[in-house]
Amino acid sequence: MEQKVIIELTTAEILERMDEEKRQLTKLKLNHAVSPLENPNKIKAYRKTIARLETELRRRAIKGVEVTKAEKK
Repeated sequence: MEQKVIIELTTAEILERMDEEKRQLTKLKLNHAVSPLENPNKIKAYRKTIARLETELRRRAIKGVEVTKAEKK
């Protein structure tokens, strides 16, 4: 997911997407532990996407758009 696309998302959508990405990353890691993945670079891509989402949330928090813990869950 590109940064341009992430910037256009609402805060709620970012939180939802981040939750889904984290679940997928966990699933990939477990599958990779059991049997090697065909493309282990997918793990790296998921980590980078999660980092981009977290960065955008932090950027919005600094700008003043309220991101509360209740929204994060």
